[in-house]
This record gives sequence, C-alpha cells and structure tokens, in this order.
Amino acid sequence: MHACSPQRRLLRTAFLAGALTLVACAEPSPDAALADYVQRLERTLGHPAPAATPVTLPRLPHRSELKLTLESGNLGTLDFLALTGCAVQVTIGKRNSSLGLMASASQRLLLELEFLQLAPECIDYQRSQGEGTLADLLASAHAQKRRQLPALIFNATLGGPEYRALWRPPSTLGQYPANTSSAPLTALSNINASVRRWLAGDYRADNMAFEIQLSEVALGDGGALLRALALQQGWLAAGNAVLAAQRAEGPLCRGDLRPAAADTLNTVIEKFFVGDVQPWSANLGRRQHDLLPLLHELEQQVAPALPPAYQSWQAQRDASLSRWTEAPRQHVKALQATLEPCGGAGRRAG
Repeated sequence: MHACSPQRRLLRTAFLAGALTLVACAEPSPDAALADYVQRLERTLGHPAPAATPVTLPRLPHRSELKLTLESGNLGTLDFLALTGCAVQVTIGKRNSSLGLMASASQRLLLELEFLQLAPECIDYQRSQGEGTLADLLASAHAQKRRQLPALIFNATLGGPEYRALWRPPSTLGQYPANTSSAPLTALSNINASVRRWLAGDYRADNMAFEIQLSEVALGDGGALLRALALQQGWLAAGNAVLAAQRAEGPLCRGDLRPAAADTLNTVIEKFFVGDVQPWSANLGRRQHDLLPLLHELEQQVAPALPPAYQSWQAQRDASLSRWTEAPRQHVKALQATLEPCGGAGRRAG
C-alpha cells in the first residue's frame, strides 16, 4: 500500500472536518425538537397551534440600581502612620490610597475583610500602649464594617459584573444544557462557603481564589436556564392548546370507535415527546436543581442588604421560574386528558 501524499492527506482531513461539521449542524436543537413535536400534534389532530407569543425574560435592573453606597466612616481620616506596630496599618494604607479608593467591589470587600481580621489585635495593642482614643476609633470602624459586611458582599457578588454575566441570556441555546460545566457550580458553592464564614466572624480570605471563583461564575448559565425554561413553556403551551381544541370537539374516542388519530397520537407521544423532548427536559430540570439553590443560598445570606430593585427582579424571576417549571407536568396532564377516552395516554409520558 502506498503512503498517502501530503495533498491527499490534506484533502482527506478537509473532508472529515466538513463531515463532522455537517453532523454537528444536523444535531437537533431543543427548539427544533419542540417545534417538530408540536407540528406533529397539529397534523395528527387537525388543529393549528396558536402563534407563539414572545416571552420577556426577567432582566436585571441597571447596574446603577444595584450598587449599594456605603459610608466610609472614620477610616478615611484615620492617620494610619499612628498605627506603627500594627499589621492593619498596611491594610488601611492600601484602602486609603488612590488605587484603594478606585478598587473594584470585589477588591474593596477583600480589603475590608483584611481590616476586620487584623483590627482587633491592633485595638488591644493600642489600649495596652495607653492610646485609648485611637483604639476607640479603630473599634468604631471595626463595628461599622461588621454591619456593612452583607452589603459589601452583595456589591462584590450579586450586584457585581460576574453575576450579571451569569444571568445574561444567550442569543441561541445550542445544545444547552448538555454543553454546561460544573465549574460555575463549584465556584458558587465555594463563594457561599466563604460568605458563611465571613458572616460568622471568620474573615480569612484567599484573594486570588475568590477572584478566580468570580470569573468562573461569569461563565455560568442562569440566563440560558431562563431562556430554555421559557422556550419549553411556550412550545408546550402551544401543544396544550392543540389538545384542548381536540377535547372541545368531544372525546377523541367514542365507545368502540377508535380513530386512527388515537394510535398516531400515541406514536407521536412515545417517539417525539418521550423520546426527544422529555430527555432534554429532564436534563434541564437537573441543571435547574443544581444551579438555582446555590444562587438562592447567597441571596438568603445577604437578604438584609438586597436593594429594592434587586428584590423586585428576584420576585419576578422566581414567579416566572415557578410558572415555567410546571410546563412539562401540565402538558402530561393535557395528554392524559385527551387520550383518556381511548384507554389512557402514552404510558411512558410523565
């Protein structure tokens, strides 16, 4: 056998790449599978589905409505040069520098955590040196930062750019949720664990790890999840309308009279709903179960600090999710009601 020439190898590589591209393009998207299923319901029962109504996804308020403004207290005027002998002196210097004043919300949180961790030792030291006034100033600042901690955490996380990116819906779903990663879930879990420690008084923080976790959160799929659930609800509602139109005409089966549509409908349910739609729907439900509790946990931890605009969006989001999540169950009920006069609906649907 002769070895392939470089030209032939190049042509074969190009052909295989093209073939793989065609296969990838041929994979049905969730939208295509749902549309195909509803169209088959239409043809089987002879009733048109209503025109799809565009669903407006709950969008986060403008970033300016989510930024909490916090009082600086006396740290801005405190003479950190008077704190010689205290590790917190360096922290206050960084915080009061021009770079510190312009720091991102996440960097500001980390600086304040550093202050909260180091200040108590300095307070005790200043008292031991007879510097009661300075110790009192530090103690007052420490108490203020403890009160502000939920708001500092909100600004750095839920109100920050990474969490905004997490909720940004994609233009297309592609193969979602099969193309998701566990990295955002791990990052959210680790941030929640850190927040629990911080709010309990353990202010240690791994600055680099926290910033990396935020960058992984930005790659999360909250927006894709909302779009997918809304898409599913819209198509299944259209299918429900087709089924309802059939029932409005009377039972599909009457006594011993069983039209061919009854058997065709069972086939459509088994092959295109149970076979194509439900596996994707189940994967979507699993992703929702994995992702949303992690987001809810952080919201609960900093609940007192949530600004009104965020609370309003949160309520709208949760109401939409509650409604959209019910769509598969409601559709199964509609299928069962339609085929009940024929001896039951698709045994595997449910």
